[in-house]
Amino acid sequence: MTPAYAQTLRELLRTQPVASLGTLHEGQPYVSMVPFAILPRGLGLVIHVSRLATHTQDMLLSPEVSLLVVAPPRPELPVQALARVTLQGRAVQYAESTPGHAEAKAAYLSRFPQSAETFAFSDFSLFAIAPRSIRLIGGFAQATTISPEVFAEALSEGESGTD
Repeated sequence: MTPAYAQTLRELLRTQPVASLGTLHEGQPYVSMVPFAILPRGLGLVIHVSRLATHTQDMLLSPEVSLLVVAPPRPELPVQALARVTLQGRAVQYAESTPGHAEAKAAYLSRFPQSAETFAFSDFSLFAIAPRSIRLIGGFAQATTISPEVFAEALSEGESGTD
């Protein structure tokens, strides 16, 4: 991955707090909106969702998911040129006893401190999205498919705040 692509990926995932989540619902595609945070070491993304939500039930039945994160529109750019990343992967529920739960919770609360009270609700769970395939579009003619290892490496760069 080029340094420019890596920077685009980091910027996109660190500045956009919301993703479109695609799940399989009764055999049909279903898309919803979820806030997300980046797991430590770039190992994936984490979401905190209610069991009452359709997408949560879908992930429990069929953990294969897709997430789309898109840069905000800019007047000088056609919408087709907006940076975006699509992750295809597996949603893994993180119970409190799951290794990595504390790190995932800390990452989520670091990004969404106002969500702390929802961790006391019994119907909310953390799900880690472990990517299998990542497609990054940086703009027109700026597309690349990356592996989970390259994804983790790109996001780990600058984790301490330095890029």
